[in-house]
Amino acid sequence: MNKFFFSILFSLFIFPAQSQTVTVLKEKEKVKGENIEVYALTLDGKKDEISSAWNKFLKDIGKLKQSTEPMTVSEPVISGTTYSSNVFYADFKKNNEGSSTVWAGINPAEWNEAEIGRVNRELDKLVYQFGVAFYRQKVQVQIDETQQALDAVDKQKQRMLNQNKDLTLKLSNSDQEKIQLEKSLEANKLENAALKIKLENNKKAQDSLANVSVQIKKVMESHKEKQRKIN
Repeated sequence: MNKFFFSILFSLFIFPAQSQTVTVLKEKEKVKGENIEVYALTLDGKKDEISSAWNKFLKDIGKLKQSTEPMTVSEPVISGTTYSSNVFYADFKKNNEGSSTVWAGINPAEWNEAEIGRVNRELDKLVYQFGVAFYRQKVQVQIDETQQALDAVDKQKQRMLNQNKDLTLKLSNSDQEKIQLEKSLEANKLENAALKIKLENNKKAQDSLANVSVQIKKVMESHKEKQRKIN
């Protein structure tokens, strides 16, 4: 049982709690031979975990095409506005073993000049929102795991409580049985002593009767002898 609880505590505290700060930075990325300004965010986590979440996030915004380099999101819906004839670019790149960067941006030449400023601001927000959602989901997983551990401990506590009640009842029954056995033992001792006395008295009575029987037989022989002498 101690090993069970130790494993739970170890799994909960192996990763220290720390707050995450989501910071979106402006960077330059090459798209179709041109450098465009993009909104980039570096995230801590496993590569597959981040890329999977990023692709799912982009699919909720528009039609994601992953076969291109970089990826494109066509007909995006940004802050309630559908840009049916436009695309923005997005990608994912692994930095090292523990972090990766996602980014999104537009080629200004492909957009109406009046929309560029607004769309860029919205993309900045979208990348930020993705980062917040990603980290919150990771924390939610930890919360769920912690809740599962708490449920397991509560279940074990309830089992111990039920066992305690059962053992207490058994102990009470055992105490009552012990009292009855002690009373029976005491009664048995008294009965044993009484039987010994009766047995001793019986033996004395038998000895006394045996003596009386001998005396009676002597008297009987005396009478028979007396009878024989009569002529």
